[in-house]
Amino acid sequence: MKLKVLVVDDEALARSRLRTLLGDCHAPGVEVLQEAANAAQAMATLQRDAFDLVLLDIRMPGADGVTLAQAIATLPHPPAVVFVTAHAEHAVQAFEVNAADYLTKPVRLERLQQALQKVERLVRAKRPLQPDSPEENLIIQDRGRTERVPVAEVLYLKAELKYITVRTATRSYILDGSLSELEEKYAAQFMRIHRNALIARRAVRALEKHFDPEEGEGWAVRLNGLDELLAVSRRQLSAVREAISS
Repeated sequence: MKLKVLVVDDEALARSRLRTLLGDCHAPGVEVLQEAANAAQAMATLQRDAFDLVLLDIRMPGADGVTLAQAIATLPHPPAVVFVTAHAEHAVQAFEVNAADYLTKPVRLERLQQALQKVERLVRAKRPLQPDSPEENLIIQDRGRTERVPVAEVLYLKAELKYITVRTATRSYILDGSLSELEEKYAAQFMRIHRNALIARRAVRALEKHFDPEEGEGWAVRLNGLDELLAVSRRQLSAVREAISS
Protein backbone atom coordinates (compact mmCIF):
# COMPACT_ATOMS: atom_id res chain seq x y z
CA MET A 1 0.00 0.00 0.00
CA LYS A 2 0.97 3.66 -0.28
CA LEU A 3 0.42 6.22 2.46
CA LYS A 4 -1.15 9.64 2.02
CA VAL A 5 1.22 11.97 3.84
CA LEU A 6 1.08 15.60 5.00
CA VAL A 7 4.39 17.25 5.97
CA VAL A 8 4.11 20.10 8.48
CA ASP A 9 7.19 22.21 9.19
CA ASP A 10 7.77 25.97 9.18
CA GLU A 11 11.15 25.54 7.44
CA ALA A 12 10.96 25.03 3.68
CA LEU A 13 14.36 23.29 3.64
CA ALA A 14 13.20 20.76 6.24
CA ARG A 15 10.06 20.03 4.20
CA SER A 16 12.13 19.61 1.06
CA ARG A 17 14.49 17.16 2.77
CA LEU A 18 11.57 15.08 4.03
CA ARG A 19 10.05 15.01 0.54
CA THR A 20 13.33 13.67 -0.82
CA LEU A 21 13.58 10.99 1.87
CA LEU A 22 9.96 9.98 1.36
CA GLY A 23 10.65 9.59 -2.34
CA ASP A 24 13.45 7.15 -1.51
CA CYS A 25 11.26 5.01 0.76
CA HIS A 26 9.85 1.68 -0.37
CA ALA A 27 7.17 -0.63 1.09
CA PRO A 28 5.21 1.41 1.84
CA GLY A 29 5.74 4.41 -0.39
CA VAL A 30 3.91 7.71 -0.57
CA GLU A 31 0.86 8.22 -2.78
CA VAL A 32 -0.22 11.77 -1.94
CA LEU A 33 2.23 14.23 -0.44
CA GLN A 34 1.23 17.75 0.61
CA GLU A 35 2.88 20.40 2.77
CA ALA A 36 1.91 22.97 5.38
CA ALA A 37 4.08 25.64 7.01
CA ASN A 38 2.08 26.06 10.21
CA ALA A 39 -0.75 24.59 12.29
CA ALA A 40 -3.49 26.69 10.68
CA GLN A 41 -2.53 25.60 7.16
CA ALA A 42 -2.26 22.01 8.33
CA MET A 43 -5.74 21.93 9.89
CA ALA A 44 -7.28 23.52 6.81
CA THR A 45 -5.65 20.84 4.64
CA LEU A 46 -6.70 18.02 6.98
CA GLN A 47 -10.30 19.21 7.01
CA ARG A 48 -10.32 19.28 3.21
CA ASP A 49 -8.48 16.03 2.39
CA ALA A 50 -7.97 12.62 4.05
CA PHE A 51 -4.47 11.55 5.08
CA ASP A 52 -2.94 8.46 6.65
CA LEU A 53 0.02 10.25 8.25
CA VAL A 54 1.15 13.70 9.38
CA LEU A 55 4.91 14.22 9.69
CA LEU A 56 4.91 17.04 12.21
CA ASP A 57 7.52 19.44 13.52
CA ILE A 58 7.09 20.50 17.16
CA ARG A 59 8.53 24.01 17.36
CA MET A 60 6.66 26.30 14.95
CA PRO A 61 5.45 29.90 15.11
CA GLY A 62 1.93 30.11 16.51
CA ALA A 63 0.41 26.83 17.68
CA ASP A 64 3.18 24.26 18.14
CA GLY A 65 3.18 20.65 16.95
CA VAL A 66 1.89 19.18 20.21
CA THR A 67 -1.12 21.54 20.18
CA LEU A 68 -1.76 20.63 16.55
CA ALA A 69 -1.55 16.91 17.36
CA GLN A 70 -4.19 17.39 20.05
CA ALA A 71 -6.44 19.09 17.50
CA ILE A 72 -5.81 16.33 14.94
CA ALA A 73 -6.98 13.74 17.48
CA THR A 74 -10.43 15.37 17.51
CA LEU A 75 -10.98 14.86 13.76
CA PRO A 76 -13.58 12.24 12.76
CA HIS A 77 -10.89 10.09 11.11
CA PRO A 78 -7.57 11.31 12.51
CA PRO A 79 -4.37 10.34 10.69
CA ALA A 80 -1.38 8.94 12.53
CA VAL A 81 1.13 11.53 13.77
CA VAL A 82 4.90 11.10 13.64
CA PHE A 83 6.88 13.97 15.18
CA VAL A 84 10.01 15.13 13.35
CA THR A 85 12.06 17.54 15.42
CA ALA A 86 15.58 18.54 16.39
CA HIS A 87 14.57 18.70 20.05
CA ALA A 88 14.70 15.24 21.62
CA GLU A 89 13.59 16.59 24.99
CA HIS A 90 10.01 16.71 23.69
CA ALA A 91 9.79 12.93 23.19
CA VAL A 92 7.78 12.22 26.35
CA GLN A 93 5.35 15.04 25.57
CA ALA A 94 4.94 13.71 22.04
CA PHE A 95 3.95 10.24 23.14
CA GLU A 96 1.51 11.68 25.66
CA VAL A 97 -0.58 12.73 22.65
CA ASN A 98 -0.36 9.20 21.21
CA ALA A 99 2.15 9.91 18.48
CA ALA A 100 2.92 6.81 16.42
CA ASP A 101 6.65 7.59 16.42
CA TYR A 102 9.23 10.29 17.09
CA LEU A 103 12.09 11.10 14.69
CA THR A 104 15.00 13.41 15.42
CA LYS A 105 16.60 15.64 12.81
CA PRO A 106 18.56 15.04 10.69
CA VAL A 107 16.23 12.15 9.83
CA ARG A 108 17.88 8.97 8.56
CA LEU A 109 16.23 7.10 5.68
CA GLU A 110 16.25 3.78 7.57
CA ARG A 111 14.57 5.33 10.61
CA LEU A 112 11.92 7.04 8.45
CA GLN A 113 11.27 3.72 6.70
CA GLN A 114 10.65 2.06 10.07
CA ALA A 115 8.19 4.79 11.06
CA LEU A 116 6.28 4.41 7.78
CA GLN A 117 6.04 0.66 8.27
CA LYS A 118 4.68 1.18 11.77
CA VAL A 119 2.06 3.62 10.46
CA GLU A 120 1.17 1.22 7.65
CA ARG A 121 0.35 -1.47 10.23
CA LEU A 122 -1.80 1.01 12.17
CA VAL A 123 -3.66 2.04 9.02
CA ARG A 124 -4.31 -1.56 7.99
CA ALA A 125 -5.59 -2.41 11.47
CA LYS A 126 -8.15 0.41 11.24
CA ARG A 127 -9.45 -0.53 7.81
CA PRO A 128 -12.43 -2.92 7.70
CA LEU A 129 -11.88 -6.43 6.41
CA GLN A 130 -13.07 -7.07 2.88
CA PRO A 131 -14.21 -10.72 2.79
CA ASP A 132 -15.34 -10.43 -0.82
CA SER A 133 -11.89 -9.45 -2.07
CA PRO A 134 -10.24 -12.23 -4.14
CA GLU A 135 -7.64 -14.39 -2.42
CA GLU A 136 -4.12 -13.79 -3.67
CA ASN A 137 -2.26 -16.82 -5.00
CA LEU A 138 1.15 -17.72 -6.35
CA ILE A 139 0.91 -19.78 -9.53
CA ILE A 140 3.30 -22.72 -9.27
CA GLN A 141 4.24 -24.94 -12.22
CA ASP A 142 5.11 -28.34 -10.74
CA ARG A 143 5.91 -31.44 -12.83
CA GLY A 144 3.54 -30.60 -15.62
CA ARG A 145 0.72 -29.38 -13.37
CA THR A 146 -0.28 -25.90 -12.25
CA GLU A 147 -1.04 -25.19 -8.59
CA ARG A 148 -2.41 -22.16 -6.82
CA VAL A 149 -0.66 -21.55 -3.50
CA PRO A 150 -2.43 -18.95 -1.33
CA VAL A 151 -0.06 -16.14 -0.40
CA ALA A 152 -1.58 -16.22 3.11
CA GLU A 153 -0.12 -19.73 3.59
CA VAL A 154 3.44 -18.84 2.54
CA LEU A 155 5.93 -18.55 5.41
CA TYR A 156 8.99 -17.51 3.43
CA LEU A 157 10.35 -16.92 -0.07
CA LYS A 158 14.01 -17.71 -0.61
CA ALA A 159 16.05 -17.08 -3.74
CA GLU A 160 18.17 -20.05 -4.76
CA LEU A 161 20.31 -20.34 -7.92
CA LYS A 162 17.78 -19.72 -10.70
CA TYR A 163 14.54 -20.12 -8.81
CA ILE A 164 12.67 -19.20 -5.62
CA THR A 165 11.77 -21.64 -2.86
CA VAL A 166 8.20 -21.02 -1.67
CA ARG A 167 7.76 -22.51 1.81
CA THR A 168 4.49 -23.20 3.55
CA ALA A 169 3.95 -25.04 6.83
CA THR A 170 3.43 -28.33 4.98
CA ARG A 171 5.76 -28.31 1.97
CA SER A 172 8.08 -26.44 -0.39
CA TYR A 173 7.48 -25.34 -3.98
CA ILE A 174 9.74 -24.07 -6.73
CA LEU A 175 8.81 -20.79 -8.43
CA ASP A 176 10.37 -19.00 -11.38
CA GLY A 177 10.44 -15.29 -10.66
CA SER A 178 12.20 -12.32 -9.12
CA LEU A 179 12.46 -11.92 -5.35
CA SER A 180 12.49 -8.13 -5.74
CA GLU A 181 9.26 -8.18 -7.75
CA LEU A 182 7.60 -10.39 -5.12
CA GLU A 183 8.82 -8.04 -2.38
CA GLU A 184 7.28 -5.05 -4.16
CA LYS A 185 4.01 -6.82 -4.94
CA TYR A 186 3.49 -8.29 -1.47
CA ALA A 187 5.17 -5.63 0.67
CA ALA A 188 2.34 -5.64 3.21
CA GLN A 189 2.63 -9.38 3.81
CA PHE A 190 6.37 -9.97 3.57
CA MET A 191 9.57 -8.30 4.77
CA ARG A 192 13.15 -8.78 3.63
CA ILE A 193 15.52 -10.30 6.17
CA HIS A 194 18.45 -11.04 3.85
CA ARG A 195 19.45 -10.33 0.26
CA ASN A 196 18.03 -13.76 -0.64
CA ALA A 197 15.02 -14.10 1.66
CA LEU A 198 11.59 -12.64 2.45
CA ILE A 199 9.50 -13.81 5.42
CA ALA A 200 5.80 -13.50 6.21
CA ARG A 201 5.35 -10.72 8.77
CA ARG A 202 2.52 -12.61 10.48
CA ALA A 203 4.72 -15.70 11.00
CA VAL A 204 7.62 -14.09 12.89
CA ARG A 205 8.02 -15.81 16.26
CA ALA A 206 11.50 -14.95 17.57
CA LEU A 207 14.87 -13.39 16.77
CA GLU A 208 17.77 -15.47 18.05
CA LYS A 209 21.57 -15.40 18.20
CA HIS A 210 22.89 -17.78 15.59
CA PHE A 211 26.26 -19.08 14.39
CA ASP A 212 26.59 -19.68 10.67
CA PRO A 213 29.62 -21.69 9.42
CA GLU A 214 30.03 -19.32 6.46
CA GLU A 215 29.04 -15.93 7.93
CA GLY A 216 30.04 -16.48 11.57
CA GLU A 217 28.08 -15.21 14.57
CA GLY A 218 24.92 -13.29 13.77
CA TRP A 219 21.15 -13.39 14.07
CA ALA A 220 18.40 -15.61 12.72
CA VAL A 221 14.63 -15.51 12.76
CA ARG A 222 12.32 -18.34 13.80
CA LEU A 223 8.90 -18.64 12.17
CA ASN A 224 5.70 -20.14 13.49
CA GLY A 225 5.19 -23.60 12.04
CA LEU A 226 8.83 -24.24 11.07
CA ASP A 227 11.84 -25.67 12.89
CA GLU A 228 14.50 -24.18 10.61
CA LEU A 229 16.15 -20.83 11.30
CA LEU A 230 16.59 -18.16 8.63
CA ALA A 231 19.62 -15.88 8.72
CA VAL A 232 19.05 -12.15 9.18
CA SER A 233 21.58 -9.77 7.62
CA ARG A 234 23.02 -6.91 9.67
CA ARG A 235 21.39 -4.46 7.27
CA GLN A 236 17.89 -5.85 7.96
CA LEU A 237 18.32 -6.54 11.68
CA SER A 238 16.70 -3.34 13.00
CA ALA A 239 13.64 -3.78 10.76
CA VAL A 240 13.14 -7.36 12.02
CA ARG A 241 13.47 -6.20 15.63
CA GLU A 242 10.86 -3.53 14.93
CA ALA A 243 8.47 -6.10 13.42
CA ILE A 244 8.77 -8.36 16.46
CA SER A 245 8.36 -5.59 19.05
CA SER A 246 5.37 -3.92 17.38
